[in-house]
Amino acid sequence: MKYEMVAGFETHIELATNTKIFCSCTTEFGADSNTHCCPICIGLPGTLPKLNRQVVKYAIMAGLATNCEIANISKMDRKNYCYPDLPKAYQISQYDKPLCEHGYVQLSSGKKIRLTRIHIEEDAGKLIHKRGDTYVDYNRGGVPLIEIVSEPDIRSVEEAKEYVEKLQQIMRYIGISDCKMQEGSMRCDVNISVRPEGSTELGTRTEIKNMNSITFIGKAMEYEFGRQVDLIESGGKVEQQTLRYDDVTNTTSSMRGKEDANDYRYFRDPDLVTISVTDEEIDELRERIPELPFQKQERYVEELGLNEKDAQNIAKYRNIAEFFETASDGVKNPKTVANFIIGQIFRRLETESDKEEFRIATTAEQLKELVKLIDDGKIKNNLAKSTLEKMLDTGKGVKEFVSESDMAGMEENALNELCRKAVEANPKAVADYKNGKQKAIKSVVGFVMKESRGRADAAAAEAKILELIG
Repeated sequence: MKYEMVAGFETHIELATNTKIFCSCTTEFGADSNTHCCPICIGLPGTLPKLNRQVVKYAIMAGLATNCEIANISKMDRKNYCYPDLPKAYQISQYDKPLCEHGYVQLSSGKKIRLTRIHIEEDAGKLIHKRGDTYVDYNRGGVPLIEIVSEPDIRSVEEAKEYVEKLQQIMRYIGISDCKMQEGSMRCDVNISVRPEGSTELGTRTEIKNMNSITFIGKAMEYEFGRQVDLIESGGKVEQQTLRYDDVTNTTSSMRGKEDANDYRYFRDPDLVTISVTDEEIDELRERIPELPFQKQERYVEELGLNEKDAQNIAKYRNIAEFFETASDGVKNPKTVANFIIGQIFRRLETESDKEEFRIATTAEQLKELVKLIDDGKIKNNLAKSTLEKMLDTGKGVKEFVSESDMAGMEENALNELCRKAVEANPKAVADYKNGKQKAIKSVVGFVMKESRGRADAAAAEAKILELIG
């Protein structure tokens, strides 16, 4: 029997506010343990929370960017459970009246992954296990979160990974979170079940908690799908439970039985007022939503002539997209700009974080000036490439490295003489070409381009070399 994967996600995203959700403690990452907390963070008796207005605004922007309906009236609730990282023995969250509902994220296939809700809540502290002991760091306690809950619409690992990547891109684009999974500012709980292909009934689900890597999400889902299928086919039953994933052994293991909503004994938080948002406030926030990556990608293909892959690579990162748009404004061929970014500039940006921050010495205006010299026929690509390397190294403009003589190109007699010199200096390459190795001619042309500092026309040089060697 063939089985189908059914998965949904609960994605927690830390919001990029300066202070926590209910107090004035900083949300800065990486401080010494328990230095960014106060009586409100650690739930001392007599303390009163006060909701951070910016948290509500960011959550609404997340809802608008994912096609949600925004509630004019919502409220905060207490979610009751006892765990060492939650000093109050309850978490302030939202239950029956969340801020955002009924949205979707559209995949590249056109399929829409429906969103049940987006609600705001506080993060818990962090448990640290060392040498057999467990310590608690409450710095993260009270950091504002949104939780994005999807419907069980995901049917494959590929869809799951694309869904998470799309969420990450959207939240970064609208500026509400850096979504750095390695720092825990974006974490996913994966709910997964299996059912016979063609069935419409949902199977018993398990939940894989606190996944902070897209690669490991894929591996964990593959393992858990196989585990559940093997269990069913051997006559067993899948138990509803919460699991942890071990990336060393590539296995899941049980943490506890999976809770349902009634286990948390939700009730309205009596210390916090109702959240009221007007249509005018929602419209004002809607105006702040920028053009999103998939919209940019489509425009780059249709209006600027980029291919799908290049458009995707440029649009994926907001800072890079803005750099590209400034650099390509007014040039004849925006693809030339894209090639420089994806080729030479990307080679200097080793990680996703590097690309997201996009800190380079060369400005968009400087790159535009370089590309316009190519457009005007004043320099060739080889000289442009070597010039860009120097610009990236120093932050200086193109005129610091390209002289008037460089832009004048080469006279025909000078080119002919240089081609003769190239043939004499590369007898082996010439012989290889004559013996049928077509690509050998490229090294002879390369000699010309190097000697001319990129001023020669490569096509003209190759034609002259072929003429000389008969």
